[in-house]
Amino acid sequence: MWYNPRRQHMEQIRSFVAIELNNHLKKELGESQALLKSKGIADEVRWVKPEGLHLTLKFLGNVPADRVKEIVVAITQAKQGVEPFAISFGGLGCFPTASRPNVIWVGVEGDTKSLTRLQANIENRLSVLGYPPEKRKYTPHLTLGRVARHVKGTARRRLGGVIQTQSIGPLGEMKVREVSLIKSDLSPAGAKYARLAVVKLEG
Repeated sequence: MWYNPRRQHMEQIRSFVAIELNNHLKKELGESQALLKSKGIADEVRWVKPEGLHLTLKFLGNVPADRVKEIVVAITQAKQGVEPFAISFGGLGCFPTASRPNVIWVGVEGDTKSLTRLQANIENRLSVLGYPPEKRKYTPHLTLGRVARHVKGTARRRLGGVIQTQSIGPLGEMKVREVSLIKSDLSPAGAKYARLAVVKLEG
């Protein structure tokens, strides 16, 4: 990102671009989290609250407040030619591996071609503004929780083994009609999200 000394003292907004889920899916995913917790791993994972579940397309980090408008313009340009599409969720896994789990995720199903195209467009448009593309290939997924730091060695491998024995979905289908720019405020109680802008897809 280009350096501007005047931005050193400007409000910084921790933000990301995402697809927000409907309430029905949040409820289903919350029930899936509850089932996983019942397998003896409730206290070993920092679970994302169901109301905060979302499908991240691009994490931006701290953004100067005066750049929000141009980011929204870039997202608007990125959605050109992408019509509303349907996705659903199913499958369960860990990143990076089940033997060393850090993130517990649910997979994305349905029209992943349109989803991947939209995400790539957003990456490309935002890279022009100085936000570098991710080095890793985009893997559509929804994060259910992150393994707590105190869980190490054998306990972490056991947790990964539990995840391997479970499955989720397929869950209800959702029509993606818009993309959101979201603000994230971190606190000891967990992240709190607020929508900054919404860009509707064509069609």
